[in-house]
Amino acid sequence: MSSTYTEAASSSSVVRDGTYGGLADAVGGIATIVLAIVALAGVHPVIILSVAVIVFGATLLIQGGTLVSEYERAMFPVGDAGVVSPEQFGVAGLSTLFLVGVAGIVLGILALLGIAAETLTAISVIAFGVSLLLSSSSVSHLFRLQTTSRPDAPRSGGERLAGEMATGSASIQVLGGLAAIVLGVLAVAGINQNILLLSALIVLGGAVILSGSALTGLIIGFMRSRSAVSR
Repeated sequence: MSSTYTEAASSSSVVRDGTYGGLADAVGGIATIVLAIVALAGVHPVIILSVAVIVFGATLLIQGGTLVSEYERAMFPVGDAGVVSPEQFGVAGLSTLFLVGVAGIVLGILALLGIAAETLTAISVIAFGVSLLLSSSSVSHLFRLQTTSRPDAPRSGGERLAGEMATGSASIQVLGGLAAIVLGVLAVAGINQNILLLSALIVLGGAVILSGSALTGLIIGFMRSRSAVSR
């Protein structure tokens, strides 16, 4: 009785923590878009651009931490040995989210202090685009990993929908990453820097909103399915 209660409480905590992580991604994406739109409207564009870069860098850090946590949970369930190999699902790209997230925060702070603001924010946007490209399949791989770790578990409609969203988010991240890289390179060349960089951040924010929503759906569906099986 005690062990059952402990497992249920642990599962509830996992759902809550993981859901907060996925929601934080979406909130970070929304905040980035809002800040970029405000800057495009002419309200302190240079300052707000730097702040948006910092916010997006923090969002990538949160997304990377949530994904690593969920990969570990799916590969090494409580009380079980690892069911699959990390290399099988290409989790190495997740480290890019951490590195680029930290770099974006640092470069954003330097830009906020007035140190080569246009150049540093452009470099940040290019790095953000590269990170989305390299981690584009992370959420869809997480869905495959969850499916592999529970081959006989029933699939709810919500879990199937989250899987479709995860697959779609991979394509959106690729397109968003490529667009951000192109816009960042044009900005480095000195072509309408603020407008291009803010537009790139809007695209990046939209991609993160979709991937964060898909990640939240996967986490909730996965834990609910495990709870149903344990009963």
